[in-house]
Amino acid sequence: MAILVSELTVAIVQGITGEQGRFHTRKMLEAGTKIVGGVTPGKHGQEVHGVPVYDSVEEAMEYQPKANASIAFVPAKFIKDAAFEAIEHRLSLIVLPSEGVPTHDAMYIATYARENGINVIGPDTPGVFSPGKCKLGVHPDRFFKEGSIGVLARGGGISYEVSGLISNIGLGVSTCVNVGGHKITGVSFAEILRMFEKDEQTRAVALLGEVGSTIEEEAAATIKKEVGKPVVALIIGRTSPPGKRMGHAGAIIEMGRGTYEGKKRALEDAGVMVARNAVEVAHLLLRALGQK
Repeated sequence: MAILVSELTVAIVQGITGEQGRFHTRKMLEAGTKIVGGVTPGKHGQEVHGVPVYDSVEEAMEYQPKANASIAFVPAKFIKDAAFEAIEHRLSLIVLPSEGVPTHDAMYIATYARENGINVIGPDTPGVFSPGKCKLGVHPDRFFKEGSIGVLARGGGISYEVSGLISNIGLGVSTCVNVGGHKITGVSFAEILRMFEKDEQTRAVALLGEVGSTIEEEAAATIKKEVGKPVVALIIGRTSPPGKRMGHAGAIIEMGRGTYEGKKRALEDAGVMVARNAVEVAHLLLRALGQK
């Protein structure tokens, strides 16, 4: 089954005529994603890789009423408008890869989406990928094979590495979800963990966290109460100095919150095996599933 995206996902691409929109539309089509329309104001009547282009989400939905998801390759200053337009037209999943989105815009998007029961992935995210089914994002396909491990991360790099290792040892990936590196994001680790728990295809979860914020601690509380499947975690940034941002906007230890030690302790208290590196994640997953 996988989560968030599947063979039933029917997508539109906002910003499809831009360089990033054109490039990743082709890659998503090659991965099997059903893309039925693109949106760029003033470009109605054009096509990108055989996908018709419309002037607005409203117009796209008139021509393509089965669309149920969107990915927006638009500049950060336009992300709020793009997201709101998609939310207002009841697209159930919205992916926002853009970096540099103003914090207040990200807050408005997250709040408006939650009020309307819409799942938003991002901002600053590679997206979501269920190998063999659908990709709404920028993940490099070569690291992913279809399988039984749910991969949950903020950003991309470590999730690609771990997914490649998991695929190489024969476990494969059910869905890879990157919630986003922005300080304010849509769906949380806890929400995705609940989805993986209910998913028949997913047998175990690789949780790839990093220092800063408290989303891993919140995830640990959810695992302890609501998740019965094995979870293996890796926390990036063990030697990060307090007060200095490392990579993502949320990767900063402030006022003693979000430390490596605190995350590790919370996860282990919830029964999660915490790996020391990406290779160990794969080995611990094999052990958790009784294959080693």
